[in-house]
Amino acid sequence: MSKKILLSGVKPTGRPHIGNYFGAMKQFVDLQDEYECYIFIADLHALTTLHDPKELASNVIDVATDYLAIGLDPEKVILFKQSDVPEVTELSWIFNTLTTMPYLERAHAYKDAMAKGREVNVGTFDYPILMAADILIQDADMVPVGQDQKQHVEYARDTAEKFNRTYGKIFKLPEVLIEKNVAVVPGTDGEKMSKSHDNTIPLFADPDKIQKIVMSIVTDSVSDIPKNVYAIHRLFKDEKSLTALYEENRGKYKILKEALFNDIVDFVSPLGARRAELAAKPEKLLEVLKIGGSKARERAARKMESVRKLVGLSIYS
Repeated sequence: MSKKILLSGVKPTGRPHIGNYFGAMKQFVDLQDEYECYIFIADLHALTTLHDPKELASNVIDVATDYLAIGLDPEKVILFKQSDVPEVTELSWIFNTLTTMPYLERAHAYKDAMAKGREVNVGTFDYPILMAADILIQDADMVPVGQDQKQHVEYARDTAEKFNRTYGKIFKLPEVLIEKNVAVVPGTDGEKMSKSHDNTIPLFADPDKIQKIVMSIVTDSVSDIPKNVYAIHRLFKDEKSLTALYEENRGKYKILKEALFNDIVDFVSPLGARRAELAAKPEKLLEVLKIGGSKARERAARKMESVRKLVGLSIYS
């Protein structure tokens, strides 16, 4: 039997932190043998907020470098740039003709932006439909997401069902894949690690920067065990060793922070070295993206041929 298809997108809007790694990036590496994986760099989605062309192009290369550095194998995974599959935007337009504005107004990102008084561009408003096209055009069976991103897959399923009812059954209904063992990574202040909270530990930072950040982790004097330090440390050390370390050093916050720093550096240093090797050969990175884009477009093109026939756009023999 052929493998099920897994698809996920990554926005090229900044450098990854350890929360990104343990919360999402590591999943793709762990699942690349189990599924036929399509991982795309969502440069079209990024245009809703990023309007510096040089920064966008640089970010795309950075994301590709990051994912290969953590162990994504281009022989197993189709890693590609979203805009290299223009059929996605064509399908998105077709979906738009079946989608109502009140339906899109229920999207979390749109509602959040409106609640904060932001001016919303059309791309942000229509974001869920472009995402649905990304998912459905590749016949994705599984879409790994966090709990807070389930709505993206629900929109894709709704859109597939509406198209299938209107024109004929052609699209799969993708399933959400939420890995139970995926960590919700706490930041340096105890809240969920997020760039917007300014509480992150970069995945590819130099040791001096990591040390500075770790030593600034928020602690309290109520307990002998600094809970914020411990919560992050659990990602890098087994529970038995960690319990012994913290029991032995009760109340010694500085020693425990230094131990966390050393364990983080031991973990990320090999990834950083691998990343530096890859970054030194940008032509190979571009080749990986080109090959991935060609493979992804080949599948998308076949799908669009069928879609065009169903909706009446193909009139030539």
